[in-house]
Amino acid sequence: MNNNKHNESEESFGCSGSCCLKVNRLGVSAGEQEILSNVSFHLHCGEIVALIGPNGAGKSSLFRAILGQLPYEGSIEFHTAAGQEQRPLVGYVPQSPTFDKGDPVSVLDFFAAAISDHPVFLPAPRKLRARVSECLSRTHTERLLEKRMGTLSGGELQRVLLAVALEPLPHILILDEPLSGVDIEGERQLLDMLDEIRARYDLSVLLSTHDFANLERYADKVILLKGRVIKTGKPAEVLKSPEFEETFHLRLGREER
Repeated sequence: MNNNKHNESEESFGCSGSCCLKVNRLGVSAGEQEILSNVSFHLHCGEIVALIGPNGAGKSSLFRAILGQLPYEGSIEFHTAAGQEQRPLVGYVPQSPTFDKGDPVSVLDFFAAAISDHPVFLPAPRKLRARVSECLSRTHTERLLEKRMGTLSGGELQRVLLAVALEPLPHILILDEPLSGVDIEGERQLLDMLDEIRARYDLSVLLSTHDFANLERYADKVILLKGRVIKTGKPAEVLKSPEFEETFHLRLGREER
């Protein structure tokens, strides 16, 4: 990973790469229930931004609004390097689906169904098989090509889902609880891989997580959400803040004064 990235100021990230995302005064409601209110933040090109908050804080609703799956108030703007507003490619990894261990669907079958119209009950042609293997190589999982989806570990499944989200290569990558069901070693491997991917393909990463232990090492910025933005800043600033302690009833330290 890039060990120097935390020495850079937030202003060193910009929109000169693939694209960036600006959310301004966003609100989401379901009937009479207000889910999100006045949510604003900026995801710069090349950043890894972690979205944290308790269950029911609106994290998944925020993702769905960005993806265009939920109506919202306010604005969501995407900007290219040229400064022209347009909707870029957004890769999305939802919360991990479950697969039965006896399910015969292989990684090849699953991936081929996601990126092509080839019937899964027919053998994949050589060209499609080679394409899937190449896509899996982006997350170092080509060895899993013939493995059944139901037998994958939590970390293996997340890396396969990540490979699917990277085809075609997006400008922004959104991951909903990618560390859920992944052991500690798997978490580190997945976060290292995200750091490698954002650098190699010049994309931005927005992820939600309940794992706070690795945020200072991997995230450039943390957003604490509970229906609205409670606190935003560098990982240490958020994790050691009174707002974090009040939200999670957990003390990790205090901000330096």
